[in-house]
Amino acid sequence: MAEKQLELVARWEREKEDRLARDFQLAQQHAQLNKQKLASLESYKRDYLNQTQSVSTKPLGVQQFTQLHSFIGKLDKACLQQMQVHRQSLLVAEQRKGQWLEQQRKRKAVEMLLDKKRLEKHLAEDRIEQQLLDELSTQRYIRKQFSG
Repeated sequence: MAEKQLELVARWEREKEDRLARDFQLAQQHAQLNKQKLASLESYKRDYLNQTQSVSTKPLGVQQFTQLHSFIGKLDKACLQQMQVHRQSLLVAEQRKGQWLEQQRKRKAVEMLLDKKRLEKHLAEDRIEQQLLDELSTQRYIRKQFSG
């Protein structure tokens, strides 16, 4: 009976580990996506600055300069925000990894206990079988002694 309960616990621990592994994988994918978004923003900013420098053969007016400076400031802010989002997603991925690894340790401990219980049961069955064989051998020997 205890073995059946332990098997249920082991199955539950495996299922929980699988869920946490999927959560970790999704968190990794999310972090990768945020990294790509950050790279795209930074690339856009570089391209915009390069394009602005190559096109501006004549001096900019005050309004154009103010608009350019404002837009670059917005790009900087967007890059900074995306960098923070990426860092946070990396932290979440690490946290999910830790949860998954901890659950993996729990599952292994339960499975080790289950294996130990199965081995103990098997050894007990082997001892009983050996006792029965010994008893049978003893009875044969006694019969042989008395009949012979």
